[in-house]
Amino acid sequence: MSSAPPPPRTVRCPACGGPSQYAPDNPYRPFCSERCKNLDFGAWASERYRVPAPSQASDPDDPGSSAPVH
Repeated sequence: MSSAPPPPRTVRCPACGGPSQYAPDNPYRPFCSERCKNLDFGAWASERYRVPAPSQASDPDDPGSSAPVH
C-alpha cells in the first residue's frame, strides 16, 4: 500500500502577502517569487530590519542612570 505524498502547503508570502507554495519545487520558499525574495534580502542588507537596543545613559555617575557600574 503506497500513500501519495501530501499536497504542497500554501502559505502567505512574507513580502507581498500573496499565496506561495511551500514545497521543495519552489526555490524561493517561503517567498512566492525571486522578486519578493530579493526585496526581502535588500531590506536586510540595508538594515531596515532592526531589533531595538535597550537604552543606556551616557553618564554612568548619574544616579538615575540604568547603566551598569563596573
